[in-house]
Amino acid sequence: MTMDLNDIGARAKEASYVLAQAGTTLKNRALQTMYEAFCKNSGKIAAANAQDILAAKGNGMSDAMIDRLTFDVRRVEKTANAILDIIALPDPVGRVTGGSTHPNGMSIEKVTAPLGVIGVIFESRPNVTIDAAALCLKAGNAVILRGGSEAIQSNVAIVQVMRGALEQAGLPADCIQLVEDTTRESALQMMRLNQYIDVLIPRGGAGLIRSVTENASVPVIETGTGNCHIYVDENADIAMAADIVCNAKLSRPSVCNAAESLVVHERVARWALPIIAERLRAGHVEIVGDQAACAILKDIAPATEEDWGKEYLDYKISVKVVKNIDEAIRHINHYSSHHSEAIITENYDSAEKFLAQIDSAAVYVNASTRFTDGGEFGFGAEIGISTQKLHARGPVGLPELVTQKYLIRGKGQIRT
Repeated sequence: MTMDLNDIGARAKEASYVLAQAGTTLKNRALQTMYEAFCKNSGKIAAANAQDILAAKGNGMSDAMIDRLTFDVRRVEKTANAILDIIALPDPVGRVTGGSTHPNGMSIEKVTAPLGVIGVIFESRPNVTIDAAALCLKAGNAVILRGGSEAIQSNVAIVQVMRGALEQAGLPADCIQLVEDTTRESALQMMRLNQYIDVLIPRGGAGLIRSVTENASVPVIETGTGNCHIYVDENADIAMAADIVCNAKLSRPSVCNAAESLVVHERVARWALPIIAERLRAGHVEIVGDQAACAILKDIAPATEEDWGKEYLDYKISVKVVKNIDEAIRHINHYSSHHSEAIITENYDSAEKFLAQIDSAAVYVNASTRFTDGGEFGFGAEIGISTQKLHARGPVGLPELVTQKYLIRGKGQIRT
């Protein structure tokens, strides 16, 4: 076990040195080859995914999580198309971001450079395997991927395709590696592989994020859970609110940008909640609420304290009725995972107040939280959505996968 992960790390480090010298043309050629390989092998990947789905159903996985795991031909091809978007983006490596000339004549130049080796620990979603590897490659980084046991057949098939494409394009296959051991011990060891991994990115549920932040000695870019809120203000268009809430909750309940909590101003709650609740119930969503919400929607269960901070990733939502926008903001900031929040309002001052005071990575006015996504933001894809404030916040794309270095050129200068 230890020797295997150390070997993977050593090979990734060596590959990172080669990749750091690869120019934009070579990296894009490898990505193009990868895209073509996915189109050719989409059926093979979907067949491997079908094995994972069969096992997951046998283990009692929920329908929402089955949807999260599903990677059929259509989804393989859609994810592969994101590679074309990444090819079209500017190379983040080698950009000059500053510089000066020393009084002694030395030139000092500040440029972007690859991080080196990125480790990604993630769960369930096979598209992450492609997105993470393609972004790391374009940013000049080798990547070590460690997915969950529920997607192991899918991930093995995907990584085989990518490694073959790398070799065909003239880059080391070890630029992309998969840890096939899905035990907790392999994850813990990867979290401490400081000798080889330069930064670790976890992507998954609250348990995974907590385990990485508590146990990793490798620097971490924390991609957070998504306890996302939608606040329906007293000046909201209720029809718009119903459309947005239902999209944010029902389009894909198992993803991190799905809405988990609905907050409603008391002045509109009596007619807004029944309208929204009827739409949610049509989508088989379980609703829990505070005392005021239960008084309006008499057949819903009371919410517990745990419900307010819960990322359900399922057909369930909590409802809180508030006296004013200030109480809404306090409630959201207290219970939010600081991922994505939205306000539905026709009042300009309320909208601007919400935008300024909500402490989350993405804050919306009159739009669904489901747009918090690297592809939707024009990044081609994302490696995760960061809820921390240092280095990266929000969807983590190419610009967040590089660091800075200084290049100093002299003619024999010495310091006196």
